[in-house]
Order: sequence, then structure tokens, then C-alpha cells
Amino acid sequence: MPATVQPEKQRRFALEVVATLRRAGYEAYWAGGCVRDELLGRTPKDYDVATNALPDEIRRVFRHRKTLAVGAAFGVITIVGRAGEGQIEVATFRRDDTYSDGRHPDRVHFSTAEEDAKRRDFTINGLFLDPLENRVIDYVGGQEDLRQGIIRAIGNPRERFAEDKLRMLRAVRFAASFGFSIDSETFAAIKEMAPQIVQVSPERIAAELERCLVEPGRRQAAELLLASGLLEVILPELASAIVHNPVAWAENLSVAEKLEQPTFALALAVLYWRLIKPEDSEQVARRLRFSNQVRLTTAWLLHWRYMLTEAPQRLWSEVHPIASSPYIRELLAWGEALVAAGRMDPEIMRWWREKLAQPRELWDPAPLVSGIDLQTLGIPPGPIYRRILSEIRRRQLDGQLTTKEEAIDFARSQLATQGDR
Repeated sequence: MPATVQPEKQRRFALEVVATLRRAGYEAYWAGGCVRDELLGRTPKDYDVATNALPDEIRRVFRHRKTLAVGAAFGVITIVGRAGEGQIEVATFRRDDTYSDGRHPDRVHFSTAEEDAKRRDFTINGLFLDPLENRVIDYVGGQEDLRQGIIRAIGNPRERFAEDKLRMLRAVRFAASFGFSIDSETFAAIKEMAPQIVQVSPERIAAELERCLVEPGRRQAAELLLASGLLEVILPELASAIVHNPVAWAENLSVAEKLEQPTFALALAVLYWRLIKPEDSEQVARRLRFSNQVRLTTAWLLHWRYMLTEAPQRLWSEVHPIASSPYIRELLAWGEALVAAGRMDPEIMRWWREKLAQPRELWDPAPLVSGIDLQTLGIPPGPIYRRILSEIRRRQLDGQLTTKEEAIDFARSQLATQGDR
């Protein structure tokens, strides 16, 4: 939810939209995920309204407000709210035609509330709520599945997944997000149809994968991805490595579930540890079209993971590049999860916290000399110039050089040594 959207204002706006349609003589209900969240006691991220009003009629009813017709072909009109209210999508009850691309209906036919419910993905998402009378309209058994904690496809699961292959990943995400189980027939269909997930664009797969792994239920999500066969298709490198090193996978899962609000890159790195090399993680990222930020961060975390535990025994000049990296917070979050999972000595993380709690100028001091200082000594830019600067910095960080004068004297000595060769 955008920061500018205020939940209470958005909810009142969603009520107003329903009330306005009802006053105009139409059916109108809250629909889908917002109903599910309301019944689970969660604050909905957004609200959708379903109605028997046609798109042109919706626009006419809300002519006093700004409306967007970007989804009009599918019967969806967006009503733009005032400050803090967000936007409400109002969709005409519909049934869908064939899905040639395995993702979107070729065309839609406007229909009834019952037909609209039955064309949706899972029973817990097929509910309607009359917010004016606080009455649930349930044509698909969604209320009972919510009570029992079950993710169940509406109707024939193979038909639902044939219509939209991404629904297989969404089933995993919903189960992990709510701590639900997946209905056995629905799960059997996912296992059977998992190879067809490749029909979905890498970007959409990546987006669902990210949502699976950044939420607290990431361990369940990872386990379901593996058990369903989806992991073998989406991340074959990881699935193959798990077969050869199930112990590492089990340990990674135990750490992953201890992560607190991780980035996508950190969650991936924790699951990849000892199973996928940094360079291979970059290939995976390119194939699934992860952002450059995710690609580079994941590889960096995997490459420097060993320094997390070895730092207290290392020279500070070796640790400094890691401590001053923009990715250090994620590496330290990994460390905290390792401690929480009982897989790392708490003293190591205490060392890190104490070190970085010091004023930055103590652990990341300004360089004693600059390139201009070396040029003043007659050292031209080139290999020796870079080598001397690097060596001075190393000695400074390790406390062997403490003043600019000492650094200049060291540079002169290096230049004299070079001249003797």
C-alpha cells in the first residue's frame, strides 16, 4: 500500500463506492482479497468492488469523481479517491472465455455474482461481502476453507491452473502467508502441471517468488515450492543441489525462518548458502530477470558470508571493505538469524555490534594521503601509484601508520625502493 494511502480513509471510500452504486439501483459488494482479509481480521491492502453495473454505467454513476478506464475491456473501472483514500477498482460481474496465453482471458462476458465468484482462483478469494449489512455472500465454500485453513481451487483445479499458470505459485504464497495447508487435489494438480509455469513471464514469476520469500512464512513457501516440483522448474540449480546436499538445505531453512523482514536478496542468499555459488546466483538472476540490485546483492552476500564469522580474527584492513559496504546491514541480519537458529556464536555478533557502534571515524577513518599528495612527491598515476595508496590505506587501517607524515615517509621509502630495482 502506498504511503499516501490511509487505511481508515480507504475503507470509508470503499464503503462509499458500494453505497453509491446501491443508491443508483445496482448490486455491489466488496470482492476477493479484501473480503478474505476482513474475515481473517487483517487490514486489507486494497479494496475491490464487484457489481452488476456495466463499465459505462459505473462511469456515469461516478461522473462526479475521476475514473480510469484502463481495464474497461475486462469490465474494470478505477475510481480515484481523494487524498489518503487511494483507488478502488470496480469490476462488472463476469465469466471468462478461454485463456490462450495461460495467463489472461481472451474475452469476458458480463454475468452474475455467482458466475463471477466461480471464475476466480481459490475459494478464500471467491467471497463477496456486503459491507453495508455486514453479510457474506459465499457461492464457493470459502468461509469453511478459511475456518479450516485450506487453500482450495474453485471447481476443477486443473481448469483453474490451465486458465492462469501463475495461480500455482499464488497457491504456495497464500498457504505460506496465512499458514494454511493446500487441499490435496489442488496440490496434486500443481505437481502435475508445475512444468507449465514456464508459460508465465520471468518477471511475474520473480514477483511471486519475492512475495513468498520476504514474508514470515518463507520456510513453508520454500518447502512447498520443492515438494510441488515448482522449484525444479523455476530454480533447477537449487533443486538439483538440494538433492546432493539435503543437510545444507535443512540448515538453510532453519536460518531463513529466523530472518526478520529480509530483502529478497538476503532471503535468496540464505537459501542458496553452500548450494549455489555467487557466480551461479548471478546467472539465475539474469534468467529470471531479477533487478540488478537483487542480482548484485545476492552474489555479494554469498561471496562474503565467510567474513561474517571470521572477522573477529582478521586484520581490520581485511574486514573494512565489508563493514563499509552498503550491503553490510543485510549481512549482519543474516548473522542475527544464524544466532537465533543456534548456528553461530552470539559473541561474534556482539563483536560486530560493538565495532560498528563506535563513531564511524574510528573504524572508517579518512585516508591519510590522497593521490595529489603522491603526485607532489613525483609519483605519476600508474600501477605503483595505486599500489602505494593501497598499501598506505591498509597500514592505516591496521594501525601501522597513524599520521600523514608517516604515510608520506612510507611513500618516499617505497619510491626509493622502486628506484633501486
